[in-house]
Amino acid sequence: MPLTRSLADATVVITGASSGIGAATAYALAARGTTVVLAARSEDALRRVAAHCRELGGRALPVPTDVTDADAVQRLAARAVAEFGRIDAWINNAAVGTVGLFDEIPVAEFRRVVDVNLLGTVHGTRAALPHLAAAGGGVLVNNASVLAEVAMPYQSAYNATKHAIRGLTDTVRQELRVTGRGQVSLCTVLPATVDTPFFRHAANHTGRELTPPPPVYPPELVAETMVRLLRRPRREAYAGGAARLVGLQWRLAPALAERALGWYTARTQFGPGGRRDADGNVFTPDATGTRTDGWSGRRGQLLRLTAAFGLAAAGTAVGTVAAISRRSRTERS
Repeated sequence: MPLTRSLADATVVITGASSGIGAATAYALAARGTTVVLAARSEDALRRVAAHCRELGGRALPVPTDVTDADAVQRLAARAVAEFGRIDAWINNAAVGTVGLFDEIPVAEFRRVVDVNLLGTVHGTRAALPHLAAAGGGVLVNNASVLAEVAMPYQSAYNATKHAIRGLTDTVRQELRVTGRGQVSLCTVLPATVDTPFFRHAANHTGRELTPPPPVYPPELVAETMVRLLRRPRREAYAGGAARLVGLQWRLAPALAERALGWYTARTQFGPGGRRDADGNVFTPDATGTRTDGWSGRRGQLLRLTAAFGLAAAGTAVGTVAAISRRSRTERS
């Protein structure tokens, strides 16, 4: 079921709110008068995001939180209820990444990505559910990425956690339904590549500069998808046409799509420069606050590449469907 109150009367908790999609979602909600409770590791960045939310017309409470700490996430929920009386929606968005070949990524970093992305979502979901039920119903949104459905080389830890988040959400949704707690809706968002600081902040063990592989969409697109889900919950929602097309190709011709996407992303997620090994923000927060984008100086170029990719991807999808149809007709003959 959707929110039992209007967005202007709702209280929404957002993790990973110090930059990128989390900050963009906070701004989209604040502009509609929503009360937002902002969680991330960086207190200074959270305070800047909260100040901008207030300028947009919403109430905002920054609560520094490490989502890998289950007790801290419970305290986050308790603080939201103590300040505003209830929680109407919760968005699990916090994520980090480590980029490199699977057998070259340090085990400690791989474990930390699992702790933040997957267990952070587990902790958030466990903290949110009783409060959403107590409010008479609500919406929980998990940001899982299109990499919950497809795969991308050099992103093994991130891919694994996002696939797991999708499965976790589906399972908990089933359990709520079969135990008569259907007043709480669970939704999964699957964005395409988004122009956020993720690629600048990720741990990097490739020896090369990281760049977002086109097509790249603005974080505000994902934020509006989140807002729509609060109003009209759905099991899953893609953000960005490329995510829907790639997902369709993966389902129709998985072997072909796996090879094609592997070839494409292996050549487009690296820039011309070299980089030393670094652990990025995997262990230490690195957020600027108020910023939602990561490559604003190149946004025009990225959007042009996005438009070109959209046309190419549409043609590829049509070609894939046509090839499968021809093969089916041949096999029937």
